[in-house]
Amino acid sequence: MEKLNIAVIGASGYTGGDLVRLAVRHPRINIRYLVAKTHAGKSVREVFPHLDGHGLPDLVDSDGVDWQDVDAVFCGLPHGTAHSIIAKLPDGVRVIDMSADFRLRDVGTWEQWYGLEHSAPELVKKAVYGLSEHYRDEIATASLVACPGCYPTATLMALLPAVREGVVSGDDLIIDAKSGVSGAGRGLKQNTLFSEAGEGLSPYAIAAHRHAPEIEQELGLGAGRAITVNFTPHLVPMSRGELVTCYARLGEGKTVDDVREALVETYADSAFVRVVKEGPAPSTQQVRGSNYCRIGVYADRITDRVIIISTIDNLVKGSAGQALQNFNLMFGLEESLGLEQLPLFP
Repeated sequence: MEKLNIAVIGASGYTGGDLVRLAVRHPRINIRYLVAKTHAGKSVREVFPHLDGHGLPDLVDSDGVDWQDVDAVFCGLPHGTAHSIIAKLPDGVRVIDMSADFRLRDVGTWEQWYGLEHSAPELVKKAVYGLSEHYRDEIATASLVACPGCYPTATLMALLPAVREGVVSGDDLIIDAKSGVSGAGRGLKQNTLFSEAGEGLSPYAIAAHRHAPEIEQELGLGAGRAITVNFTPHLVPMSRGELVTCYARLGEGKTVDDVREALVETYADSAFVRVVKEGPAPSTQQVRGSNYCRIGVYADRITDRVIIISTIDNLVKGSAGQALQNFNLMFGLEESLGLEQLPLFP
């Protein structure tokens, strides 16, 4: 079976490393290049010892890549650095970007929230938002896919079908989100040191997180009007995992059962989404290490309100796994190929 050559830019980060972990077992992928500027010249064994023994190439600088020898590029660079690199790639190379540089459809909004000038505004118009279950057809023909952030993925999986179908009002949406420390990246930051993050729970970027406009953008498109959300993220002392609890007002004349049914119908043919009807509520332990998303719908004790809980692994479904899912869609492969692994427990 013919394999497709890929390059992973930013291969030494958490998202890049998890992409390699998944891709190394993908039957149609040949990992041709691992690109990491600060670790160029090192072996995979030196950067990620757990990935040793799979015949992976050494890490190189971007100057060491023959881009004509690559079918697809996965980009795991930090936000604000990916757009300039991607803009230099030759035509014909399909790109799956895991940064935030092409997620916002309006360049001015991106520049406002990220405080930088976007160097490739023409590519923003070409980029397809990579929420796999909701944009399959567009992703299949895209040359550039902008993978959603981890918080938007978990949130939109829960709310987008409900808002779009009108079973939940787009007004008065409250999103209480929690993520593992790996969501902050592999770089050294004081608030993610073990002594700072361990044995505690901390809110951050209150009313100012960059994922809020991304959530509002997609919910607004689904509702056909502008939507503003109340979104507060929290840092949880665990390596990976994410859970969002969404508090919403029911649509006029709608019930909690209508909300659940909208989700069930939307994801009926989706390999990785489970809408929980009975049994344990969604929790991060149920999806750890996998590309699955579990969603629960519950009646609030406040009349005419509903609680929707969604959980994913922030590094897999929230990043590298969804990127690989989008790769499969782009190249006409089975959507779940290379992503069949079940959650880790305990």
